[in-house]
Amino acid sequence: MSGVLFGATLFFYFLATFHYILFLISQRESIGKVCQLATIVGFALNTMFLIYGMVSQGHVPMTNIRESLIFFSWSIVLIYLILEYKWKIRVMGAFIITIAFVLILLSTLFPPGHAPLPEYFSSGWLGIHTTLAFLADASFAIAFAIGLMYIIQERQLKRKSPGAFYRRLPPLDVLDELSYRAIIMGFPLLTLAMLTGAIWADSAWGSYWGWEPKEIWSLITWLVYAVYLHARLITGWRGRKAAYLAVTGFLVVIFTFLGVSLLMPGEHAFR
Repeated sequence: MSGVLFGATLFFYFLATFHYILFLISQRESIGKVCQLATIVGFALNTMFLIYGMVSQGHVPMTNIRESLIFFSWSIVLIYLILEYKWKIRVMGAFIITIAFVLILLSTLFPPGHAPLPEYFSSGWLGIHTTLAFLADASFAIAFAIGLMYIIQERQLKRKSPGAFYRRLPPLDVLDELSYRAIIMGFPLLTLAMLTGAIWADSAWGSYWGWEPKEIWSLITWLVYAVYLHARLITGWRGRKAAYLAVTGFLVVIFTFLGVSLLMPGEHAFR
């Protein structure tokens, strides 16, 4: 059952990605409706996969890299659907849903991993801490995608003859505001994830902070986005500088999630 749900999720996310790219090129409303439908169906299947995993395993399915990539993808699609419902800017899906599809496709490279879990994984903090962390990372993924859109749109505006996507992407001020809103949503979630992680660590290992690689890089990620918010709110950074910082921040997120997890051993390593 798990394999069927996963395969169906992967297919519908691919279908959504393909049609979002077509929509970006053609701007046809009929294609846009297919994008939305495929995304909603894919998200529903993704949700069913996670629920099935939770019921069958007895814990939130986020204890290995394959499960985590799938949950990461689910988190991105969840926030995207909320954004599309509120802002009605469907063209964002060509960038955001593509990220979600790439992540879930990447998960196929890793084994399911059913090794016995340490006792502390039975703690309720597992679901709380990891869910907050992935929702934060998903928000930063949204900001990354919108930052890329901003950079592309700005470069087109600087040309004497704007490129093909000039009239298909939202105005710069809208993109700037959306990226900021995604980060302002993700930053408190990341803060809460780090606080709940510290509480969980204390109950599991007797220490709130152990200077592990994942903890250090999570702190670096937090500082990057703290700098972004300080620069925007205090010094007035907007536009291109903010977009580049949003892109850089997500690269740090990816390294913290994948690079540190795969290359640096520790208690936070995937099982």
